Amino acid sequence: MIKFTPILLAILYALAMYRFSVWRTGRELDAKSTELADPELKQLTDRMAAALDLPRIRVNIYEIDPVNGLAAADGRIFITRGFYQKYRDGLVTAEELSSVIAHELGHVALGHARRRMIDFSGQNALRTAMAMVLSRFLPGIGIYIANFLTTMLAARLSRKDEYEADAYAAALLTKAGIGVGPQKSLFGKLEKLTATRAGVAPAWLMSHPKTTDRINALQVLEDKWRVS
Repeated sequence: MIKFTPILLAILYALAMYRFSVWRTGRELDAKSTELADPELKQLTDRMAAALDLPRIRVNIYEIDPVNGLAAADGRIFITRGFYQKYRDGLVTAEELSSVIAHELGHVALGHARRRMIDFSGQNALRTAMAMVLSRFLPGIGIYIANFLTTMLAARLSRKDEYEADAYAAALLTKAGIGVGPQKSLFGKLEKLTATRAGVAPAWLMSHPKTTDRINALQVLEDKWRVS
């Protein structure tokens, strides 16, 4: 029984972390977000809503500076203030920003948003269990090996989700008459838009597929739909 203790503790830890993460994220988003009210963007989200047979698509502004979009575990869609400001400054078009909204809708529709929260908690638990076990055999470096392995696993799962959300968004944008073009043009801007003042891209880009690979995947979809 003793040899299974780290695994049991890790499972209990994962459950506790999941509950806490959902609660903390919800509070953070509630405190720092308001509903987006932009007439031009609303015209585009209304077209996507019609394509999905929904009355409307609610989008929220998350009051932080980094350029990003996100989908909460409860199904809400968010665009950061920093991303919205890029649109207001003319660096991003309304169609390009709508492609971000479509992408985040994909994460919700495909179950990524909720699963990511579970995965995050599970990966923390796995890291803890692996570190406990490996440290017995490799004192001093076991924890670093555990961190490396779980980070690699998380990045691989995240890249898979991004491709799936891209494909969902492409289909939705096409059905709504907006097209895949804004998706591809935005990908070409992302590295510059998200670069820090020091010129270094944020860490979250490491968990996303390469820009060229994402554009190529969209082109494959477009070519497939043309011949269908």
